[in-house]
Amino acid sequence: MTSPMLELTGVKKSFGGNHVIPGLDLTLNAGEVTALIGPNGAGKTTIFNLITGFLRPDEGQVVYKGENLHGVTPEGIFRKGLVRTFQEVRVFGGITVLENVLVGREHGFRSWRATKRNTAAAMETLQLVGLDRKVHVMARDLSYAEQKFLSLARVLASDAELLLLDEPTSGLDGRSLDLVTALIPRLHEMGRTVLIIEHNLDVVRSIAERIVFLESGRVIATGTGDELFARQDLADIYFGGGVQ
Repeated sequence: MTSPMLELTGVKKSFGGNHVIPGLDLTLNAGEVTALIGPNGAGKTTIFNLITGFLRPDEGQVVYKGENLHGVTPEGIFRKGLVRTFQEVRVFGGITVLENVLVGREHGFRSWRATKRNTAAAMETLQLVGLDRKVHVMARDLSYAEQKFLSLARVLASDAELLLLDEPTSGLDGRSLDLVTALIPRLHEMGRTVLIIEHNLDVVRSIAERIVFLESGRVIATGTGDELFARQDLADIYFGGGVQ
């Protein structure tokens, strides 16, 4: 048997007297597309912050490819091949679309280089997200949806093995929503492992091989979409009504 790509064991995190993550065990296997769902306040983004080093667990371990990430900085975790997006759009507005992706590929402003190889890889990524015709546009001049795609392109360009996507479809509709929904299975085909926080359950149904349902920082159910969406008890927790 192969070892899991990511393991959270006994992870706890409190803010003051609020036990946001009172004891979490979570395992990701390489090549999976896994969705975290649950009501607001379930601790989903806190879990992302704990995995990527923006927060440190009070107790427990986060292990990536057999290595304990305790004390590793977010930049260090990024360089190990574990990258994330954020709920809010984060782009470098004062540089071009292409330069934004080059920064992502080279892990930051201090190291990015517009070499022939890097530029070719960046262009391929921009084509994947539909921004290949806007390479010389300043990032601040893009629409909201285009900035969302640019944030995603910067993560993809890093060649990271594990991608944590925090609500990639929020604020999107129509063609933009369809593009993201179609892109995530392609990442799976490219050998990426994906952990996604997503509130659009239609998207979750279509892209996630495994769904982890959280409540108050604990895993209360794991399974396929058909298994979890059929459960009235989970629907009551999520909506106070039926899953639609």
